Amino acid sequence: MTAAIRTRALPLAALAAGLPALSGCAALGLEHPPTAEQPLPTVAASPTPKASGGDGVLLSDDQARAALLTQTDLGAPWTATGGAATWRDGLLKASTTTAECQRLLDALYTDELLGAPARAAVGLDDPDTGAQLRYQVGARRPADVDAALAWLRTMPERCARFTATTQNGLVEDVQVQEAPLPEVGDARQGLRLSLYTTTSDEQDVVLTMDVAAVRVGADSLALTNGGLGDVPNEATQAAVQVGALRLAAVRKQGRAEV
Repeated sequence: MTAAIRTRALPLAALAAGLPALSGCAALGLEHPPTAEQPLPTVAASPTPKASGGDGVLLSDDQARAALLTQTDLGAPWTATGGAATWRDGLLKASTTTAECQRLLDALYTDELLGAPARAAVGLDDPDTGAQLRYQVGARRPADVDAALAWLRTMPERCARFTATTQNGLVEDVQVQEAPLPEVGDARQGLRLSLYTTTSDEQDVVLTMDVAAVRVGADSLALTNGGLGDVPNEATQAAVQVGALRLAAVRKQGRAEV
């Protein structure tokens, strides 16, 4: 397992590096704050998990934390997060009149892509570009995860293109497409969101976000990889593959210890 992770770290770093900066960021206040006030938390320990069916026992919180991606997996320039990227509030916190599309925006903003707070989560930043990757191990039953994946599969049709308005009154043109993922886990779904807007000083801005959710046995993972400008889908795919392999390995170890 360790060897598999190491072989992916260097390609992932190379793919993720060098996203172009975009003019108009300062006007939106979209740089990271100099001091992190709200680092992305991990979930506190819980009682011993009960059997969940499927292929084994749901992971403990310690095991879930062991299954998280790290900055070592991604390599330079990724670092531990300095807090939620402020483009989340500036662009991702938005409202729309379409209920299903609002549900999608809310799920992304609150990091509840699979419908519930994560068991364990981590944020990683690319300080060179302002991109942020947020990765979590889920805390829902397999049937609930499959229902969430089925809902995500409808988004490229139901919310292919819609208009949203940010807290600052910016009007966004939001487009949702299906995004490819590696054939890992038992079920999976990928999306790519592009949010286009123009600032009050006539600067064009685009937030690109790759979204991935995967069920691995009785457990699941969710990932968002977002930034201003382009976000290479290859980097997202590599992160998903590393994460799914690690989650499967932790699950295998957990079964051996039961």
